[in-house]
Amino acid sequence: MKIGDLASASGTPVDTIRYYEREGLLPAAARTASNYRQYEERHLEQLRFIRHCRNLDMSLDEVRELLAVRSAPETGCEAANRVLDEHIGHVSQRIRELRGLERQLKELRARCASVQRADECGILTGLAQPAERLEASRNSAGAGTRHLAEVHSPVKGARP
Repeated sequence: MKIGDLASASGTPVDTIRYYEREGLLPAAARTASNYRQYEERHLEQLRFIRHCRNLDMSLDEVRELLAVRSAPETGCEAANRVLDEHIGHVSQRIRELRGLERQLKELRARCASVQRADECGILTGLAQPAERLEASRNSAGAGTRHLAEVHSPVKGARP
């Protein structure tokens, strides 16, 4: 199948398929005489595996490790267990960070009940505070919470 067919069958954009090939996650496809990529069923299966891992928010390195385990079926699955255990830890940490973010946003929202004028808005005033004041406010709110911008940044890189 051509790359467009693979993209349709997997629900993956063509650029992402090419990216996974460049990253070594998806084996290079054979080329036709006219230099088109020719994918096989094994590519579709591997792409679905990769997409499932990515949908579980796994990093490319984690996917790479799981693919290595998958490609050596005679070995034990200790490495897969380790990858998943570490990922569960990352997810737990992210949940804690998101709960802190939620608290910060609710505190910010509580600053402005029904003020009509923007120059009196507690939300806008709070967002305009210097980072040092926000940091002090955050630290007094509880240990382990992170600044809004830190929490809202992408997790482990972009998600192609």
